[in-house]
Amino acid sequence: MKFGVLGPLTVDLDTATRSADSEQTTNQLPSAPKTRQLLALLVLNEGSLVTLDTCVQELWGEDAPRSAVQSLHTRVFQIRQALAALPGIGTPEAAKRVLETHHQGYILNLSTGCLDVHALDEQLAQARGARAGDDALEISRALRGALRLWRGATLADVETGMHLQAHVTRLEGIRMTALEQCLDAELRLGMHHQLISELGDLVIRFPTHENLHAQYMLALYRSGRTAQALDVYQDLNRRLVEELGIEPSHKLRSLQTAVLAEDRTLDVTPPRNLRLSLDLAVVR
Repeated sequence: MKFGVLGPLTVDLDTATRSADSEQTTNQLPSAPKTRQLLALLVLNEGSLVTLDTCVQELWGEDAPRSAVQSLHTRVFQIRQALAALPGIGTPEAAKRVLETHHQGYILNLSTGCLDVHALDEQLAQARGARAGDDALEISRALRGALRLWRGATLADVETGMHLQAHVTRLEGIRMTALEQCLDAELRLGMHHQLISELGDLVIRFPTHENLHAQYMLALYRSGRTAQALDVYQDLNRRLVEELGIEPSHKLRSLQTAVLAEDRTLDVTPPRNLRLSLDLAVVR
């Protein structure tokens, strides 16, 4: 059994436990919006106590009805029913062990690797190790692996209160940081031609994101499209002034100046470890 939150909320079975009879049950989760919301909250806090107060606050905010606690118990029962229907769990008694009731709240017990965020953590750890070794190629591989784990916006089909929204904001922030670091590594590897289309789409999606625009400018410049790189700067400058009342950062202005001057520091410099690998290949 594996839960997914990096996209719509899903649950699936390991291929080892999947059968023809169980195929139809792999994505059967409660359909009621607040029940799904509660399940998502429990999943993202797996292994930790989620108090009754936290659950009520997440589902109803400051407008909790008098029946909130009773409604909460009903939704927990519905979640256990859904869990018990999964071949990986199979019985109501087993479902109670997976979703435990405590005096002050609930704990969802998932084994290691039963959440896509676990896989995300592993990929990010690999990227951190690669950065420590200045290995741009491995950074790219690890972060592309991390980014492929997203199937859409985090919890795309789940309503979010204050607690879930904090998780969503954190995970989407991780996603954007991973994307920027991945693009930086790939630009260092000289992949500017391959990145132009992706970066062009990204600056449309994030029209005031300065770092993505800087990466797009650099990719265009290195591809011999200096005029287009300068147009990207002018478009961003106009949008920032008109929509936010600010000017581009010093870093972006410096990049524009370097592009105008055809500064050689903007040219690709292969990472040290990549140059070493190429040198060794030549020797052999």
